[in-house]
Amino acid sequence: MTLETTETDCLVIRLHDSDNIVVAREELPAGCVVDGGSGTVSCREPIPAGHKLASRSIAAGEGVFKYGQLIGLASSEIAAGSLVHSHNLTMGEFDRRLAAGAEPATAVPQQARSSLFFQGYRRADGGAGTRNHILVLSTVNCSATVCRGIADAFRGDALEAFPNVDGVVACTHAFGCMSNARLARVLAGYARHPNVAGFLMVGLGCESNSIGAVAASHALPEHELARYLVIQQQGGTRSTIDEGIALVRGMLPLANRCRREPIPLSELVVGLECGGSDAYSGMSANPALGRAADLLVEQGGTAVLSETPEIFGAEHLLTHRAATPEIAERLLRLLDWWRQYAAANGVILDNNPSAGNRAGGLTTIIEKSLGAVAKGGSSPLRGVYDYAEALSAKGLVFMDTPGYDPASVTGMIAGGANLICFTTGRGSVFGSKPVPSIKIASNSRLFHNMRDDMDLDAGLVLAGEESVDSMGRIILDAVIATASGQQTKSELNGYGDEEFTPWHVGALL
Repeated sequence: MTLETTETDCLVIRLHDSDNIVVAREELPAGCVVDGGSGTVSCREPIPAGHKLASRSIAAGEGVFKYGQLIGLASSEIAAGSLVHSHNLTMGEFDRRLAAGAEPATAVPQQARSSLFFQGYRRADGGAGTRNHILVLSTVNCSATVCRGIADAFRGDALEAFPNVDGVVACTHAFGCMSNARLARVLAGYARHPNVAGFLMVGLGCESNSIGAVAASHALPEHELARYLVIQQQGGTRSTIDEGIALVRGMLPLANRCRREPIPLSELVVGLECGGSDAYSGMSANPALGRAADLLVEQGGTAVLSETPEIFGAEHLLTHRAATPEIAERLLRLLDWWRQYAAANGVILDNNPSAGNRAGGLTTIIEKSLGAVAKGGSSPLRGVYDYAEALSAKGLVFMDTPGYDPASVTGMIAGGANLICFTTGRGSVFGSKPVPSIKIASNSRLFHNMRDDMDLDAGLVLAGEESVDSMGRIILDAVIATASGQQTKSELNGYGDEEFTPWHVGALL
C-alpha cells in the first residue's frame, strides 16, 4: 500500500486513483484548497482530521470509493469539497464476496526452516512460549472469588525469589452452571498454553462444566504443575484458598527452573487485533502490521486474523487468496451465520462502527473492514478456525470471533497465539495475560498523548518518515524483542488481569 500525498501542503491523503474522496491529514477549515487528485478542491465546510471529503461531485445513489474499493452509497447528492460521513453515506445493499478482480491464491512454498529466532521457553510437549506464567482458572463464576483470592497472595514482592516466573494470574469469568463446550475449549486452551508453566483449575463442584468434564473432554493432565480443586470437596472457600495458595507455592520453584533458549520464528503465533480504530488505522498501523505478518509468514510462522463482523464487506480480499475453495467457502459460511445472528438480535452488521470509530472518520462497516483486513497482509489464507480452536496450520489463518476486543483475543490465545499485536487509532489500554500485547498507534498524536500505553508509532508512515514496508520491519523487530522477554507497556503497567473474556453465545438461563 502506498500513500499518495498532495502537493497542496500535504493536507490530504489520496489512497487510490479511482477514489472519489480524499482523507484530511489534519483539521481543514472551510475555504481551504486541497488537491483532489484531478484538480484542486475547496472545502465547503470544516473537515475534521481523518475524515473524508468529496474530491468531485457524487450523485445520490452513486458509489463512494476509498482504497479503490466501494465503501457505501451516497444517500444524497454530495458536492465536491463536502464532508462525506454518516449524514450522506450509507452502506447500501450489495454483495461482493464473489467480486472479480483478484485471482485465487496459488500454493506458495513456505520456508522449511526459519532463519530468525527469538528467545523463548521450550515446553515438554514441544510448544514454544514467550512468557512463563502460572494460571488459576475458574470453571464457573461461583469459583471466581476463590481464584482471585489465590492469585492475590502472589502480588507485590511475593515472587521476588522466582525471577523467571512472570506472574500468577486469575482467569475468571461470568459463566454460570450451563454446559458450554466453547468455554471448556477456552479453559483447556489456556491450561495447555505454551506461555503457561503450570495451572490450578478451581470449580464449585455442581456446575455442568465441571472440572472432571473439562479435563476428560480435553485430555488435560494432572501432575505437580497441573492441579485441580473443588470447593464443595475442600471445606469451603477459605480452605480452598489456603490449599490453592499452597499448591501454587509448590509450583513456583518448578516454574522458576524454566530458561529461555533460541527458538525459530516459525513457532511464533501472532494474533492480529485492532480496537478503537480511526480512519488512519487502515492507512498506517494496519497495513504496516500486515507487512509484518507477511514477513512472519515468510519465516514459517503463523499470523491470526479474527473479528468476523469486522471483515464484512471486505471478505473478497480474503476469499480470493484462500489456499483452497473449501477455505473460502468456510469463511463465507461464517459471515452468513453472523448475518443471521445479528438479525436475530435486532441489529445489522453496519451498527458495528462505534461512536469512537465514527468520530475518528470511519462511516460504514465496509470502510472499517477494508482497513481491518489490511492487518492480514497479502499471504494466502491457509485455514479458518472456530472460536478457541487449536491452531495447527502455518501461515495466515482466520479465527471466528466477535469484534469485542477482549473476547476476540481470548479466543486467539486459547487457540495458541503466544503474542498479540494490537493496532488502535483512538487509544487503548489493552493487555491480556498470559500473552504480551504490543500496541501500535495509527497516528503520532495518539502515540504522544498516550505514551504510557503505546508501544509503536505507525503515524511515522503518515508523516512520510517510514514506508509501510519499513514500518512492518520495525513491528517485526518489536515482535522478536517482545517474544524474547522485552516487556510491553501494558506489562510494565501491570495490566492484563481483567481481559479474560470467553465469548458467550445463546440464552442465559
